[in-house]
Amino acid sequence: MSWTPARDEDAALVAGAGRFVDDLDPLPGTLVAAVVRSPHPHARIRAADLEAARAHPGVAAVIGPDEVRAAVRPFPLSTTTPMPYLPSATDAARYVGEPVAVVVATDRYVAEDACELVAIDYEPLDVVVDTRSALSDDAVLLHPEAGTNVATDRTFSFGPVDDAFDRADHVVHGEYTFPRYSSVPMECYGVVAHWGVDAVEVWANFHGPFTMVPVVAGALGVPVSRLRLHVPADIGGSFGIKSGIYPYVVLMALASKHAGRPVRWTEDRVEHLLSSSSGAGRVMTFSAAVGADGTVDALRVDLVDDVGAYLRPPEPSTLYRCFGNITGAYDVPAVAIRARAVVTNRAPTGLNRGFGGQQLYFGLERLMDAVAGRTGLDVAEVRRRNLVRSFPHRTPTGGLYDSGDYTGALDLLLAKGGYDELRTRQSLARAEGAYYGVGLALVVDPSGTNIGYVGLATPAADRKPGRDKSGSTEIVRASVDLQGVVTVLLGSVPQGQGHATVARRVAASRLGLPVSQVRATVDMDTASTPWTVTSGSYSSRFAPLVTSAVIAAVDRLAETVRAGASVLLGVDASGLELADGSVRDPASGASCLFRHAAGVVHWDPGALPAGSPARLSTEGEFVPPEAVAATAEDRINSSLCYGFVAEMVGVRIDAATLEVTLDRVATVHDAGTILDPVLLEGQVLGALVHGLGGAAYEEFRYSPAGQPTSATFLDYLCPTSAETAFELVSDHVSSPSPLTPLGAKGCGEGSSMSLPVAYANAVADALAPAGVPVTSLPLHGSVLHDLLREQLAPR
Repeated sequence: MSWTPARDEDAALVAGAGRFVDDLDPLPGTLVAAVVRSPHPHARIRAADLEAARAHPGVAAVIGPDEVRAAVRPFPLSTTTPMPYLPSATDAARYVGEPVAVVVATDRYVAEDACELVAIDYEPLDVVVDTRSALSDDAVLLHPEAGTNVATDRTFSFGPVDDAFDRADHVVHGEYTFPRYSSVPMECYGVVAHWGVDAVEVWANFHGPFTMVPVVAGALGVPVSRLRLHVPADIGGSFGIKSGIYPYVVLMALASKHAGRPVRWTEDRVEHLLSSSSGAGRVMTFSAAVGADGTVDALRVDLVDDVGAYLRPPEPSTLYRCFGNITGAYDVPAVAIRARAVVTNRAPTGLNRGFGGQQLYFGLERLMDAVAGRTGLDVAEVRRRNLVRSFPHRTPTGGLYDSGDYTGALDLLLAKGGYDELRTRQSLARAEGAYYGVGLALVVDPSGTNIGYVGLATPAADRKPGRDKSGSTEIVRASVDLQGVVTVLLGSVPQGQGHATVARRVAASRLGLPVSQVRATVDMDTASTPWTVTSGSYSSRFAPLVTSAVIAAVDRLAETVRAGASVLLGVDASGLELADGSVRDPASGASCLFRHAAGVVHWDPGALPAGSPARLSTEGEFVPPEAVAATAEDRINSSLCYGFVAEMVGVRIDAATLEVTLDRVATVHDAGTILDPVLLEGQVLGALVHGLGGAAYEEFRYSPAGQPTSATFLDYLCPTSAETAFELVSDHVSSPSPLTPLGAKGCGEGSSMSLPVAYANAVADALAPAGVPVTSLPLHGSVLHDLLREQLAPR
């Protein structure tokens, strides 16, 4: 019995034939590295004695503060605040787990033993780990030369905000806190680096964005042309975390230079939880100017992100990635924003699935529940009254919502998810002495990031003319071989999303070929694979951008194949059609096989009509004109496409044990044209579990002294299959985007942004009779106990 996998990628993975970075042995004589990390959250480095480690048998090289300071330039930052960031500590360590030295040896055991011989003389310093405390004028400074812990502070105002608040019937205010969490991919970081004679060559499970290539090259002091990066075919998850791997690329390249040999480093789980990366923690305030009918006329938003010890690129982008959709699904005409990022004695932050959206929507959707409470409206009704209803819709901050049916999606959610039924369950549960709540969240799901948003960290007056940033460009290469088989080469660097499966089907459909005659390969070698600085697997960009580039590439192939067919059929190429594996003339009915037409170009190009293309290996690009730089007024369309998610959660809380049980999750997604319903459902399910982690389990915690208290899986909780046994109702609507050839939008992040706040809204609804405010996540057992023990204790 044969088995046909649902995805092209599955056969190798289930057979154990995947190619991950630890499976690669690209160069002979590769040594192994281990990293010495700071045990202190903040300490001046007075001296580093590396000699005993260097003398240990089997050790090839040891690099420390002096070697890094002498050879590596600070990474370029997105702001001018003097907070220099190097891949390891040189003058001071600023968080527990910060690299201080690298030992290179014959194997990991020897390297780890030699790490114990590295002697660093530390002078402990005061710490700051609380976001609000970092803002204080008397807070300890992580970077004294900056004179502040505030790495960036910008204010924006769009529309008549003050007038709206002056005439408001209600002013609704909320203060909220969102935690750091990582999403803990199965595979940790891995790097193989070789500082060769002509180039620095690196193999790493880095998934982009490839804006980091010039960042790494600049730090190493080599031209971009001399930095060659390979990404393995398989990556064991990332969720954004592995887009921040570049500090270790730099460290291992420098270690290779000192050792004179290639160097491999593989992160272990403790290192990953201790010091790799996480989404930014945020404290925020939201205020709404509300009319008597529940209409929100303006918003005031104050966002403060804890980015850890350094403003590591792409930070402070968590503040700005959702700038164009900061008003969410609501037709709010005016908004004022203050956006700050502060440094603390915690590990640096970066991308995490739903980048910036989890934080934004936690505040905005908790606020909408507060508006409902103030006006006496049902939580669904207050949202309905404020929804965007006509498209395209321009937000006050510059976002262009391309298409949608938000009201239709909400109606479908309430009907299929059984909103009325859940309210009945709530009444029955409360009658039994249990606590039951229903929570909603409506979120706009941006995809195809326009990197121009990074410019918002710099005031318009300080942006250099002609040096703007913008774009969502993607490039794909396609070719036809001597037997007529089409190969599509992707540089999109997926981590399991099924890019090859969809690209193959898109190309086959466009060329009128059976899928068996098309193959898709995923490969990233920056020396040979087409790429741009915006390339990579982030921002759900595959469906809107990569598939559009696939179409552009195969359309150029089709032009060449038509030219070859015109020779065989004796007709003009312009009217020929590609279908059913053939090229045919609709006027005469004559046809030839696709492979025979391509064969003319391979074997007899001299027969082609004058001026006809003879390329059977070509590239196609997609450059959406809507992705432009920020205006002088700081407006930006920060993504190309905007999908939509409507989500509902029902929870039951046991009054005696305070155990929270997910009773039902209902979710409706609008991702435009659906390219593969199975893959869409997989993305939805994965994002739901991801969101559940942030809602109820995952959090990087630190003691007041700056020591991590969740650096192992004993303390850092993750959802497992046991926690996902809830009733799930899932459906979709489809509002094709007019901005992409297929009408497709991204779908990989939506529920990771909506589930945390829908869960929080449900818990808050359940506890409403007790008068317990819910202003932060995660909402796990110990947190609920602290919130509820007074109100729910037996009297």
